[in-house]
Amino acid sequence: MAYRAAICDDSAADCKYIRKLISEWAQERNITVNAEEFPSAESFLFRYAENKTFDLLLLDIEMDGMDGVTLAKRIRRENEAVQIIFITGYSDYIAEGYEVAALHYLMKPVNQEKLFSVLDRALEKRRQEEGCLNLELSGEMLRIPFYEIRYLDVHQNYVTIHCKKEYTVKRTLSEFEKLLDQRFFRAGRGLIVNLTQIRRVAKTDVFLADGTALPLPRGIYEPLNRAIISHT
Repeated sequence: MAYRAAICDDSAADCKYIRKLISEWAQERNITVNAEEFPSAESFLFRYAENKTFDLLLLDIEMDGMDGVTLAKRIRRENEAVQIIFITGYSDYIAEGYEVAALHYLMKPVNQEKLFSVLDRALEKRRQEEGCLNLELSGEMLRIPFYEIRYLDVHQNYVTIHCKKEYTVKRTLSEFEKLLDQRFFRAGRGLIVNLTQIRRVAKTDVFLADGTALPLPRGIYEPLNRAIISHT
């Protein structure tokens, strides 16, 4: 699988240098990384509006126009999955990275060994969280990370995916079951639940971390408990 990275820096020389290092890192790890360069936050947002499937953002903080921290906050409002690395010439901004869950800060000039170490962390984190549900909705392709999905339920011929938002599509639950991984459990005809989101199981209901209570069909209590035990 190819990873998509964006390098956003108003210094063309710095952009090309970072892209070269990423290419060398990817070659050593025998993986594919498609990296794109952007000279400003605004140019990246224009591209992002067309295609949101970036896995990694390397953002210069001090740029003309919108700065990297503001850009990161804007992206984070709708995307918690993308990993963010800040690149800066100053250490004054480090505290602001906590607001956007930045993976790391790299000081300019970027050291190859440090960048490789951070990219290794990003790759490991991505592999742990890997898996997205690709959903075509209103002519747009939406990627929903598996770990964000709490459950899916069906009403008549429509399935609703419950995550940060709710997305309803005219498909069968069985179709989605084939697309999901081992962390999801089919609880009867009308429900698929994310095992990692479960906090308590009663005879007639399952309770999720956010407080949601879902009714369990008869005969599902024991199989669900076995699934939770085998998954942990």
